[in-house]
Amino acid sequence: MLRRRQSPLLLIVVLLLVPFLVLRSASRRRIARGRAVDSIHSELSGGLPMSFALSSSAFSNGGKIARRYTCDGEDLSPALAWQDAPAGTQSLALIADDPDAPMGIWTHWLLWNIPPKATLLPEDVAKIEVLDNAAHQGINDFKRIGYGGPCPPPGKAHRYFFKLYALDARLELKAGATKAELELAIKPHVLAETQWMGTYQR
Repeated sequence: MLRRRQSPLLLIVVLLLVPFLVLRSASRRRIARGRAVDSIHSELSGGLPMSFALSSSAFSNGGKIARRYTCDGEDLSPALAWQDAPAGTQSLALIADDPDAPMGIWTHWLLWNIPPKATLLPEDVAKIEVLDNAAHQGINDFKRIGYGGPCPPPGKAHRYFFKLYALDARLELKAGATKAELELAIKPHVLAETQWMGTYQR
């Protein structure tokens, strides 16, 4: 008899608890949303540093790189832009490479000593050792100075990463350096890093 009386009582307890648990969960979600909004407002108002970010008007992040920026087209370097380099940035460096190349990572572009106040690289950067803004370019894996566009073998799409580094110093590295030399030079000076990726397939 006792067991039969406990069943309705248990049901009543459960029915009373359900609205309480629902209200508690909703309250927590409102608090979380409020904190997220506060965080966004804080960033926009200068309470927190904005994120160092790279982008390109030539292709979306993860999108297909147009033929004009490849060896099948005009082989032009794509326009790149960035924002919110961290305080203390004295120069910027760029490395573009393809990790899907059959012979290992293939270097497409090396550029360093980009002025700290610069916020973009225009399309079709000249393929010379030292640019007008005093930025230096290295030798890519095509054994040429400056940008060399995607040129994969037929098959699956390859990924091309454009990696931008904010550095706390200008580099004492001569134009024409290799990727290994550039990576060694920037290693102790990196303040922040951002990247943009595109794909290309033949």
